[in-house]
Amino acid sequence: MFVPSHYREPDVSWMLDLMRENPLALMASNGNPADGPFATHLPVITDPQWTGEPNSDLADLPLLGHMNRANPHWKALETGTVILLTFTGPHAYVSPTVYDVTPAAPTWNFTSVHVHGVVEKIESTEETLGVVQATVRAFEKELGDSWDMAESIGYFRKIVPGVGAFRVRVTKAEGMFKLSQEQRADVRERVVQSFAGRGCTRHAQTAELMTRLP
Repeated sequence: MFVPSHYREPDVSWMLDLMRENPLALMASNGNPADGPFATHLPVITDPQWTGEPNSDLADLPLLGHMNRANPHWKALETGTVILLTFTGPHAYVSPTVYDVTPAAPTWNFTSVHVHGVVEKIESTEETLGVVQATVRAFEKELGDSWDMAESIGYFRKIVPGVGAFRVRVTKAEGMFKLSQEQRADVRERVVQSFAGRGCTRHAQTAELMTRLP
């Protein structure tokens, strides 16, 4: 991903936060000439057993994911396959009317993290079940403790043979946080106010990120 220097993340935590707050990634890998590239939308989490500190490019960060084994993408994957995970964060169209300057051109503020990594396919049923359970815990913890997963483990065991789980060893990650950094402070503030007043979560989140820029 081409990232101009002024659009790079202020800190590695920005990439981690975006990935955790927008965990439905697009996983892409090469296919053969007949099929072309494969791409699958799937939830991806940080391995909960990881307790290290992230490198500046997230190298060696362990990730977990899973997809339907009936997906041709799963059949095309092998341990050692190089993949790309794209995480998309808040984004919003910027109208030139907001700038209150002439000349001006429209643009799109957006945030994204591209993660490059190597796949390790998980074949064990118990390990696959563990990935599914870890994924459930990662998302259910945001909703409190109203659902007891233990009561559904029997059902999980029935469906897990159809699940393809995998680990990803990150080799590098690139963050793109295009948030009007090239504009004057007064123009950026008008963009922030425009987004904040739209009554839309996506616009509000983009505005909030803009206010956190150094």
